[in-house]
Amino acid sequence: MTDQPFVLPYSRIVAQDGLKQALEIAYVSPAVGGVLATGRRGTAKSTTVRAFSRMVFGDLPVTLPIGATDDRVVGGWNVDRLLRGESTWMPGLIEEAGGRGKTGILYVDEINLLEDHLVDIILDAAATGILTVQRDGISRTNVPVRFNLVGTMNPEEGGLRPQLLDRFGLVVWVDSVASASQRAEILTTVLEFERLSAGPPEELRAAYAADEEHHRRLDAARSRAPGIVIPEKAATMAAAIAVEFDLDGHRGELAMLRAARAIAAIAGDGEVDAGHLTEAAPLALVHRRGTSESGTLRRWSAEDDAIVARATSAAG
Repeated sequence: MTDQPFVLPYSRIVAQDGLKQALEIAYVSPAVGGVLATGRRGTAKSTTVRAFSRMVFGDLPVTLPIGATDDRVVGGWNVDRLLRGESTWMPGLIEEAGGRGKTGILYVDEINLLEDHLVDIILDAAATGILTVQRDGISRTNVPVRFNLVGTMNPEEGGLRPQLLDRFGLVVWVDSVASASQRAEILTTVLEFERLSAGPPEELRAAYAADEEHHRRLDAARSRAPGIVIPEKAATMAAAIAVEFDLDGHRGELAMLRAARAIAAIAGDGEVDAGHLTEAAPLALVHRRGTSESGTLRRWSAEDDAIVARATSAAG
């Protein structure tokens, strides 16, 4: 543990259940696609992602800085060596996160401020597991990359184009904790971790015990996930939900089914049912129902829950 970064343990994160569930689903079933967390500043989005990455991958996520260039994202020539007459390729952050046999998280904070073409490249690599770079006189094709993509954005600073939003597997709203009791719990937790960090190493090590146990449960679910049965009835329900929401294309119901399978695996169930689909629907569909009149992402509502219930009941 001494080589791992000391950040607030995942098991000590207060609230943020939606973001935690989305991260866990994407870890158990990477095919579901990337996770986008949207919410105002200071809502623990980054804290939660760092804690999760440390728990499952043993390290902090590879973070794409605001204003990153093409070279930084996909790689480019090492300029210092180029000036000495040496042609040396320097991998970008995509390969740092998931290349050369490594699997980790590529974290893009404020992804809505990144150039659209870079977002497109990152989403392509995340979905296909392949990075192709053809630039500056070099052609690197079919470079295998495996990483979990997590993006965050503050909707007050603008959104993503619908075409890019649709390519995220799951989207979750992250809100500030409203209750006084939970706010007090957050303060107590942070101060307690600061105390542990300054104390004997064994006390700090014990703070991560719950994380290690949770990681084992998620790994077991990840192993079970490919064997979880998706019966024809569940596929029919997913299609009926997609029709009710008038979804374009098929990414929505595919993401919903894959997320439902991960939820079943985490729960220890053998096959996907209406309950798993109902749980997965808000994460997989909230960004695929079109935007509000002002062009912003609409929140999931009780009416949306009723539509899902009606569709699953009719198809079941």
